[in-house]
Amino acid sequence: MTDPVGPVDATRVPRFAGPPTFARLPRIDQVAPESLPAAVAILGAPFDAGTSYRPGARFGPGHVRASSRLLRPFHPGLGVSPFAARQVVDAGDLALNPFDIAAALGDVEAGVGSLRASGARVVTLGGDHTIALPILRAVARDAGPVAVVHFDAHLDTWDTYFGAPYTHGTPFRRASEEGLIDLRRSVHVGTRGPLYSEYDLRDDAVLGFQVIPADAYESAGVAGVAGAMLRRLGDGPVYVSVDVDVLDPAHAPGTGTPEAGGLTSRELLLTLRALAGRELLGADVVEVAPAYDHAEITGIAAAHVTYELLALMATSPWH
Repeated sequence: MTDPVGPVDATRVPRFAGPPTFARLPRIDQVAPESLPAAVAILGAPFDAGTSYRPGARFGPGHVRASSRLLRPFHPGLGVSPFAARQVVDAGDLALNPFDIAAALGDVEAGVGSLRASGARVVTLGGDHTIALPILRAVARDAGPVAVVHFDAHLDTWDTYFGAPYTHGTPFRRASEEGLIDLRRSVHVGTRGPLYSEYDLRDDAVLGFQVIPADAYESAGVAGVAGAMLRRLGDGPVYVSVDVDVLDPAHAPGTGTPEAGGLTSRELLLTLRALAGRELLGADVVEVAPAYDHAEITGIAAAHVTYELLALMATSPWH
């Protein structure tokens, strides 16, 4: 079989040059599907019509790509070369309607579904967190209800906002109502900050999530949090959704709804790394808003989270 086509060689083309793809990987149209179909696709979803506070996540995919130029081929923590294990490509950005949320969500579902139908697992760069709902619709259509590991400062299981059922604060309530998630195995990690009422947590439990708050990193450490997460997941396939605001604003200022008291980038990467060997069906990294970013702090963190997810896919069972 043909070897995977990897990123542009940084010893021949400086990292500040070369293609504007994620980690300077080949575009999907540069890989011959008949000889080596894409196994993992990076897909941009530039959409932020579901935001409730600071907008700008529509520019997230390009910013994360620009911040990924320094990534290298070998992951020493997991001992894998994610770009050599399977063919990874950049599938570009979806063209999403910025004025019609329902239409945009339909296009996300179709775009992710098309890539999955070709045999690829998809890592989607947002965009705001509204896009998680149509992605889960596409995943559940061929994989059934899936355990969701949701890294976020917020629960994202509110009912409506200003009467709107589809916003970046509602995707996991809709996903639970639609039967897209495994109610016995899903978990929020890193939540914190004030809520509207105590009923937010009661509703969330009914919707199928266990909560591991950010404070648990202080009391239990990374190992304790990772252990609790893995116990909740049990066996079976997993979908990972990462809202960059799970990080403390010191580590991710470029986001729309920042909350104090969050994770460090190291804590997030190490917690993700605990998922090595799990069947990872897909993932998203969302809510990067570059207008509020400084020195690419948030973009670099999001790029490394994406790289971590690609490395996890290199360890994942493949059916």
